[in-house]
Amino acid sequence: MQRVLSVIDRFERAGPHVPAAIDWQQVHAARWMAEGAGGWLRPLVMGSEAHLRDVIGVDRQKSLLQANTRQFVQGMPANNALLWGARGTGKSSLVRALLAEYADQGLRLIEIDKTDLLHLPALVEQIRDLPWRFLLFCDDLAFEADDSAYKTLKTVLDGSVETAPDNLLLYATSNRRHLLPEQRSDNQAAKMVDGELHPGEAIEEKIALSDRFGLWVSFYPFSQEHYLAVVQHWLTEVAAQYQLEWAWDDELQLEALRWALSRGNRNGRCASQFARAWVGRRLLEQNQAGA
Repeated sequence: MQRVLSVIDRFERAGPHVPAAIDWQQVHAARWMAEGAGGWLRPLVMGSEAHLRDVIGVDRQKSLLQANTRQFVQGMPANNALLWGARGTGKSSLVRALLAEYADQGLRLIEIDKTDLLHLPALVEQIRDLPWRFLLFCDDLAFEADDSAYKTLKTVLDGSVETAPDNLLLYATSNRRHLLPEQRSDNQAAKMVDGELHPGEAIEEKIALSDRFGLWVSFYPFSQEHYLAVVQHWLTEVAAQYQLEWAWDDELQLEALRWALSRGNRNGRCASQFARAWVGRRLLEQNQAGA
């Protein structure tokens, strides 16, 4: 009997995962876990939520995405969106902030890895008839030259016979506008026809994927003024959590600039990391002085 029970245990572990149904009334975000030809949704525990007020210096981008998301939440036509540009400039933070802004209006978020987009039909079947509005979020979406998965994504976005459900929208972030590496050799196939420049087939193929996104939102590297404004914002936010008094001065500004210089980039992620490091150091010094 012990051997029989052991065989049954092994069989059950090898079988498909049977997840519990998600209570979307309480859960605002989930992650798609691929399994075989399908998969299941794992609820995510949300940490400190980002808010739209925390994404500063990108007002035009925020306005575009907020309008598109508001249309989607209210059941109006809306577009899949590609957020592309310099790293650490607030692309992912803006998507999470939109979830926090519109969660009480029925918006929910599903994270998915680019390799799991092949299973999108299985995901769609699980949410098609639900009353919620789902943002399918794919972070850092990019493909290599020999990666054929992008052709599947093209079909999924626009080109399949089956219509995508009205309650699903794709928001993707990427450092590449065309999602595929562009080589100088791609331009060699371009030619002139009746005085007009016609790109080669390789370029057309690479542009075709990003064309499937109806909304392009571009993010650019921070200027020094923009970076310092973000640093002051995060210093205010983090210091307030620990009741730490602080004041902006030339010495602190110089320290923030040196922090960015040591990392070779000025962006929102760098500003947030500096604020946490600086506040933590000051708190530690206070504790040591009071000991």
